[in-house]
Amino acid sequence: MNKYLTEFIGTFFLCLVAGLVIINDVAIPAVPIGATLMVMVYMGGHISGGHYNPAVSLAAMMRGALPKGEFVPYIVSQFLGAIAAGMLTGVFTGDVMSPSPNPDVNIFLVVLAEMLFTFALCLVVLNVATSPKTQGNSYYGLAIGFTVIAGASATSKISGGALNPAVGAGLGLVDAIMGGAPLGHIWVYLVGPFMGGALASAVYTLQNKEG
Repeated sequence: MNKYLTEFIGTFFLCLVAGLVIINDVAIPAVPIGATLMVMVYMGGHISGGHYNPAVSLAAMMRGALPKGEFVPYIVSQFLGAIAAGMLTGVFTGDVMSPSPNPDVNIFLVVLAEMLFTFALCLVVLNVATSPKTQGNSYYGLAIGFTVIAGASATSKISGGALNPAVGAGLGLVDAIMGGAPLGHIWVYLVGPFMGGALASAVYTLQNKEG
């Protein structure tokens, strides 16, 4: 239970910051979002692995760093954290905001952007936080947080820069329920990131293959 509570808390604060900085029109929203992920990874990495992202959990499970029986409870905890954060954002501000694709960009390119940068994030997580070769390092949180800052900044005008099904689909669901936002694009934040997570696991295996 301590792992699931940690995943809930970390995802909650990640999504709360994401929702609030979007609403408050922060100049570079990826910076506080990435910083929040960094500190939450340091907070809970030794307990749950500090995933806070269903795509990361998928990559970890496929790589063998997360027991298969814990995968569903992990993503349930993460989505519950995102939904709670979205609802509290609405209480704080009277509005809910979530990432959304640029309507001027082809939807397949939107999915590709989410897939590629979630792949980068998951590959970094697997190599700095689950590899025996980097075990005990002190930089894993920084590496993960800065990957999100870079990826979210690069894709913000393409896909909204979610790189996380909990952020994209979880906040999107609350936005639809409380704010009337369309649900039609939520699949983007499931398909793209999960594809990226699966690809990262495969590439990690190739990278760390002996011989």
